[in-house]
Amino acid sequence: MLTVHHLNNSRSQRVLWLLEELGVPYEIVRYQRQPDMRAPKDLLAIHPLGKSPVITDNGNTIAESGAILEYIIGTYGNGRLIPPADTPERLRYTYWLHYAEGSAMTPLLLKLLFTLMPKRAPALLRPLVRKVSNQALTAMVNPQLKQHMAYWEGELGKSEWFAGSDFTGADIQMSFPLEAAAARGGLEDGHPKCVAFLARIHARPAYARALEKGGPYQVGR
Repeated sequence: MLTVHHLNNSRSQRVLWLLEELGVPYEIVRYQRQPDMRAPKDLLAIHPLGKSPVITDNGNTIAESGAILEYIIGTYGNGRLIPPADTPERLRYTYWLHYAEGSAMTPLLLKLLFTLMPKRAPALLRPLVRKVSNQALTAMVNPQLKQHMAYWEGELGKSEWFAGSDFTGADIQMSFPLEAAAARGGLEDGHPKCVAFLARIHARPAYARALEKGGPYQVGR
């Protein structure tokens, strides 16, 4: 049986959601973040990088969200959650599947990093670290994030879902950047189509079932 090595409050929540959408049987092996929010060393026994998400299935160990989604949809989807080949929607699907981690998450991770740095710096260095962090956020990170969010808003103005009129794995993949942006990037300010997208995915029964099985999930909060 397919096994999801599930780290709490992580991208592996998307994998549970995908499996629920497809109705694929699976089991969960749970891992808890350490106080510093890093994954526990137990995950190193599953994959050399010790990161989540990771799945094991039929002798295969697969990491990276995009690769996992491609594997599950290709193996168990039977044509579901993926547009037909050689269509504009399929090209969009492939793009968003890779964009989500390749481009969208970079400014969001930098936003988290520069927000946390002053809080975790030694007391004597905190004013300096806060100044440097604020400069980086103002000059580099926030403008990039604003550009990405405007891009999402424009694309969701073309169709209800990222790859077209039908819900696909690309929307599952893009859920994490949008949820992270809602948590710490100001997505609610001036991006009504993005907010509506989040409302639509949160209303899906499979999303709710995945939350129930995966446990508390608060991206970036």
